[in-house]
Amino acid sequence: MTGSDEALHFDVVVVGSGPAGQKASIQSAKAGRSVCIVEQEADVGGACVHRGTIPSKTLRETARHLSELRRRLGRHLRFEVPRDLQLASLMERMDGVVKAHVEYQSRQLLRNGVTRIHGRARFLDPHAFEVTTTRRETRIVRGDIVMLAPGSRPRCPDDVPVDHEHVYDSDSILSMSYLPESLTVLGSGVIATEYATIFAALGVEVTMIDRAVRPLAFLDREMTDRLLAAFERHEGCTFVREAKVASVAWNGVDKVVTRLANGWTVASEKVLCALGRVANVEGLAIERAGLAVNRSGHLPVDKDGRTAVPHIFAVGDVVGQPSLASAAMEQGRRAVRAALELPRPAGGDLIPTGVYALPEIGSIGLDEQAAIAAGLDVVVGRANFAEIARGHINGNEDGLLKLVVDAATRRIAGCQVVGEGATELVHVAQMAMAAEAEVDTFVERVFNFPTMAEAYRVAALDAVGRIEARRAPVGP
Repeated sequence: MTGSDEALHFDVVVVGSGPAGQKASIQSAKAGRSVCIVEQEADVGGACVHRGTIPSKTLRETARHLSELRRRLGRHLRFEVPRDLQLASLMERMDGVVKAHVEYQSRQLLRNGVTRIHGRARFLDPHAFEVTTTRRETRIVRGDIVMLAPGSRPRCPDDVPVDHEHVYDSDSILSMSYLPESLTVLGSGVIATEYATIFAALGVEVTMIDRAVRPLAFLDREMTDRLLAAFERHEGCTFVREAKVASVAWNGVDKVVTRLANGWTVASEKVLCALGRVANVEGLAIERAGLAVNRSGHLPVDKDGRTAVPHIFAVGDVVGQPSLASAAMEQGRRAVRAALELPRPAGGDLIPTGVYALPEIGSIGLDEQAAIAAGLDVVVGRANFAEIARGHINGNEDGLLKLVVDAATRRIAGCQVVGEGATELVHVAQMAMAAEAEVDTFVERVFNFPTMAEAYRVAALDAVGRIEARRAPVGP
């Protein structure tokens, strides 16, 4: 591609090829529109594929297997991860996994006739971009509809000196050469909690610090209490709650010292700053399109992803919460269908939350407190994994599955699961909720034995028993 004043024109121009942008491109192409996707990275996939979801989950799988091996052999063999172990050796499969995913996505875009341009996009006006390639050549690209899916970047406060050597952010943490002996994690959101529990399972002494009273404060408290208990069972691992960081500094010798406003200090070999992410709009010149970020640093949109400029949509991490790959994919598809005035199927808002910590947490619909706040006649059915045969076989006894039921309709309002396999198990509840099934459905069905899915029947029996107890006559 060479520099030219002649503009390329498309029905839909998508900026960013992460989960949201990729799905928006495919949906547009399947609707018969001409589509161009602009990506500044060498390969498609965005941070999800190259720096976030896939790399971190690859490390998680190693940590999970090592943790299980330590637990099962601990009575018979001394099993520890070597302190000088290279971090890359724990993720040997990562390059292959990333390559396979990139190849699949590239083939899908090609198969659907999506034009790919490798370069940095910058608004010229609400319909046009100047795209600068790696060779510093430029091309003007115009679109009748614009889909912004540039993703997000780590939010790093000015007083946290991220140098990617001693103090890392969530994009650079996996570039560490060796597994550290100790790690301080600033934050207690999804990314912070996932990395804190993964490194704890690898034998690293982890201190997690945040202003919140508990990790993952947006989730059901029973779930997070169990996760925190599992985290703090690891030697040297602790959560410092309701704490404000005053300063972070490398001591010039061997430790990074984190000072808290209350006078406490925490010294660790490495620090991870995981205090959220902000929209990756730097360099896009969004003001030329009539756009601006909100106080949280994200692009405000309506339920269909439409911005203040009617033909411009924003999807994925650039709009903020829930910042999940699954949600981003649905946002991309839904925004295109809204832009093209195509039917939007119902059920797109029934998106599960998955936290890939150790242990996992999966959630769908309303939790207990949210259901009460919504005015439902709430009954909760619980299944402790200690009651499930497969839980004992897997060493997964600390897990819990909760069904939140509206007693008036007997329908499931939500489900929360903590324990290995939680992000898979929660989809059973998702299907039941989509079908508006009553909780009795789980009681009446036969599950394979032994399976973790059997927890649904145990939780349903608990919920039904509580509903029937309410209706039972009281005394003579």
